[in-house]
Amino acid sequence: MTRRRNPTAAKEADPHRQREAKKYANPIPSREFILETLTNLGAPAGADEVARELNLTDEQDLIALERRLGAMVRDGQLVRNRNQAFCLVNRRDLIAGRVIGHADGFGFVRPDEGGDDLYLYPKEMRALFHGDRVVVRVAGRDRRGRLEGAVVEILERKTRTVVGRLYKESGVGFVAPDNKRLTHDIIIPSDRIAGAEQGQIVVAEITDQPTQRTQPIGRILEVLGDHMAPGMETDIAIRAHDLPIEWPEEVEAEIAGLGSEVPEAAKEGRTDLRKVPLVTIDGADARDFDDAVYCERKPKGWKLLVSIADVSSYVVPGTALDTEGYSRGNSVYFPDRVVPMLPEVLSNGLCSLNPHVDRLCMTAELYINAEGKVTRTRFFDGVMRSHARLTYDQVAAMIIDGDADLCEKHADLLPHLHELYALYQTLHQARAERGAIDFDTVETKFVFNEQGRIAAVVPLVRNEAHKIIEECMLAANVAAARLFERKKMPALYRIHDLPNAEKLSDLREFLGQLALKLPGGEKPTAKDYAALLEMVKERPDRGLIQTVLLRSMQQAMYSSDNVGHFGLAYEAYTHFTSPIRRYPDLVVHRIIKHILRGGTAADLDYSKMELQQIGEYCSGTERRADEATRDADDWLKCEFMQGKLGEKFDGIITSVNSFGIFVELDEVHVDGLVHITALDNDFYHFDPIGHRLHGERTGTVYRLGDPLRVQVAAVNLDDRKIDFVLAEPSGKAGKGGQGGKGGQGGQGPRKSKPKQKAKPTAQASDQATAAAQTPAPEPAPRAQAHADKPAEGAKKPRSRNRRKRKPTGAAPTS
Repeated sequence: MTRRRNPTAAKEADPHRQREAKKYANPIPSREFILETLTNLGAPAGADEVARELNLTDEQDLIALERRLGAMVRDGQLVRNRNQAFCLVNRRDLIAGRVIGHADGFGFVRPDEGGDDLYLYPKEMRALFHGDRVVVRVAGRDRRGRLEGAVVEILERKTRTVVGRLYKESGVGFVAPDNKRLTHDIIIPSDRIAGAEQGQIVVAEITDQPTQRTQPIGRILEVLGDHMAPGMETDIAIRAHDLPIEWPEEVEAEIAGLGSEVPEAAKEGRTDLRKVPLVTIDGADARDFDDAVYCERKPKGWKLLVSIADVSSYVVPGTALDTEGYSRGNSVYFPDRVVPMLPEVLSNGLCSLNPHVDRLCMTAELYINAEGKVTRTRFFDGVMRSHARLTYDQVAAMIIDGDADLCEKHADLLPHLHELYALYQTLHQARAERGAIDFDTVETKFVFNEQGRIAAVVPLVRNEAHKIIEECMLAANVAAARLFERKKMPALYRIHDLPNAEKLSDLREFLGQLALKLPGGEKPTAKDYAALLEMVKERPDRGLIQTVLLRSMQQAMYSSDNVGHFGLAYEAYTHFTSPIRRYPDLVVHRIIKHILRGGTAADLDYSKMELQQIGEYCSGTERRADEATRDADDWLKCEFMQGKLGEKFDGIITSVNSFGIFVELDEVHVDGLVHITALDNDFYHFDPIGHRLHGERTGTVYRLGDPLRVQVAAVNLDDRKIDFVLAEPSGKAGKGGQGGKGGQGGQGPRKSKPKQKAKPTAQASDQATAAAQTPAPEPAPRAQAHADKPAEGAKKPRSRNRRKRKPTGAAPTS
């Protein structure tokens, strides 16, 4: 029999009562204490029994408890059974999480509290959309030991509208969603078609969600058109991924009184940095500036100031502005526009460190010795005035090339810029000694003509000024994370976990085929990865090896549990430097301010549970942004390639699957599929460990990283797919002796062993979509965020032009 808690002491026993008292005029026990109470009871309990255990008798307290229990059910912390009793979730058998749909009809549940995804069979997905939140029961394990889920309860419906093409059959209309993760066609009754015609692109509202027995039903809200005009690809991506673009009236009302200048009263009590020559360094077309830097030499090293726009002074918890910022999660950077997290009056105005105007800031002051080690840090609220708006090219021209005109123009700033460069060189050396992984990948951006169509896809050049800012931002982010660790304060970390055992096993088997070995045993470190990359940097197959190493890694995400950052080789890491465009950074600023005011973990406005929920949600909005920009980018690339049908290009094999090979073109940085049926001279076996297709009769090998000449055969705009065929006769898998018979590196042909067809994982399934998706690098510590300019791109072997951000060699996300 479970020992019951003493009712008279129950309410006072809540360790989070101080936090609850700050939030509510009449506080009741916290969610954590309610969960602890249910755990101690050892069995499901109704609301009355929970109230007795918590010693709640007042009617107002009982109403508040009912609301809190309902919210905990909605958030997946509890489940209400048929007897209306509350049961704990995320114990051994019940798990709450977010649904990840797949174009082939199956899906996964990604647990809120982390851990392995659970596989959902297509029959479980009949009543679900991608993005829904559910509670699932662990239904068993497959032959490979992976968890399978069965839906117990749907907590939240994510999909309210869809965009797609309207089709009519036998008098019934239906919309095929543009987002391929939404596999349900939406039934549109004839009286709800609103005049839309067959084949038109429409926006439909879901009026009846899907069930196990019925398809979703909806009505047409808007007709977008018959064909995509310039810019429509972004409109469709925004709607398809449900990105909020309109500001609610409550937000408009809250920001109506904001001007372009900081009120004098807001500057009081802050450290005055207006005479310190802080400067912003960004891209030439940047429109907002959220960070500024300054460096000076000290007897034992350097003092570095990293000043970040103080967004938390304007975005206050509990306001409509904060709610909307959280809902958006992050800014989304499309090639032709930006969907900002915060209104322009903040993102381009009061929270942009424009030159020669006063701005509020949060500053990290770091003392760094000659070995690149941070010896002392301090955070403080400041008021600053940027002394110059500099670009990467300008800074590189001054400190590297010695441009006379620029050096004369910025003569007063030049000594500090040279110290920044000296500090960067020291930090970069320390980074190499630490073992951080630095992948050599290519960034690209779109160049548009006057009609708004792509004229070219060009690579971006990354100079030393980019790297200077990157190292400064990394140092500030680490300093914030270490502050939280020292103060034992609940916080939101940016984590990158160790590669999982299954992927490591596959990686070691692949490397073994090349007579290579990854050091580190069962738990290799980033230093082991970096050592291997250094070892193979002169090999002709280094690109192949790098890609396979990149794909072996896990996805970086936000979490309240600090497990370190594998790729960057940090024991603690967070995001501090971009609160204009990332909500987690805003939360980090609030926690730092709490510490500066003398606050403790007990009276922090956020519980660890709440921080975990914020981390999970913002990791999701980050993935949503990536998918939306990828959709727009892929459409633009397809449109670009329509004018190149029949042309031949040299390229590199970027992915190998059982259904064919993906090839990225060297000149235009666009990729497409050579389907297995186009390799018609042989029967080909897929070797997933060796990342290759192997011809049964001829011994021809098509392998990841091999060069290949292809011809553009077809372009499908609706599906965003480009098809290639071989430009040379089958049997010649490239040039320069790579590929072809014997494969890369002179290995003789080897037939693949037949393999059992295993159930896919969430990550593996995404890699088998219409375009080969290599894990993307960790977003850089800061972005060149601006309101209406196209994004410059992100490091990704596919060379997709993703959110605009400062480049980094940091670790990957998947």
